Amino acid sequence: MPESPKKAHELRIKIFADGAEKASMVELASKPHIKGLTTNPTLMRKAGVLDYAAFAKDVLAAIKDKPISFEVFSDDFKEMERQAGIIAGWATNVYVKIPITNTKGASSVPLVKRLVARGVKVNVTALLTGSQVEEVAKVLSPKIPSIVSVFAGRIADTGRDPLPYMEEAKRILAPNPAAELLWASTRELLNIVQAEKLGCHIITATPDILKKLEKLHYDLSRLSLETVQMFYDDGQKVGYKLYEIESPKQG
Repeated sequence: MPESPKKAHELRIKIFADGAEKASMVELASKPHIKGLTTNPTLMRKAGVLDYAAFAKDVLAAIKDKPISFEVFSDDFKEMERQAGIIAGWATNVYVKIPITNTKGASSVPLVKRLVARGVKVNVTALLTGSQVEEVAKVLSPKIPSIVSVFAGRIADTGRDPLPYMEEAKRILAPNPAAELLWASTRELLNIVQAEKLGCHIITATPDILKKLEKLHYDLSRLSLETVQMFYDDGQKVGYKLYEIESPKQG
């Protein structure tokens, strides 16, 4: 197996920034090693976005040369399809995120099939099982770019090793050259290395994790010393002191 890349720009996997704050998105999009961006209603709510379309169009006006995924937010498939048509029309670099099911557990695969037939670039999201990947793979087109987002981090949150699940997903999608496997819900920098070695096409990461890219294969002895320095500095800043406690006098 080839040695892992030492720098972010040497990675073969495409890193997508995950967030919903315009200034951060624009800044990250300007970096060569960031190949695309994703967002979702949860991130947008946390960022205080009140007008979905206005926010999206504002971002798209600033980022025109990298793919960006925006998600539908209905639970009704007919309304999802209507929203998908609107979102797809905003710009040519837009992918429309479609959750694998609605909140009742009904499959969105028939909707994905209709959207792909219309030429919509979809990002099917919130997948966690091989059977879900298999169902989606059946309706994707080799002529229309698509993304399949498997939430490896959420699989790991259940105590399961996500690597076999991601390997299975990669195998299922391999016959379709237009379908890209995305490692989603990244928890730590190690996940980027794991996804790279596995051969995933894309991985999403939040700004906090992206900041850690400078630590990729960082010297561990140096990191140990910096950690000791941090503990010492924090203790000095607080001004901790210890005094001997006198033993009680024996009567």
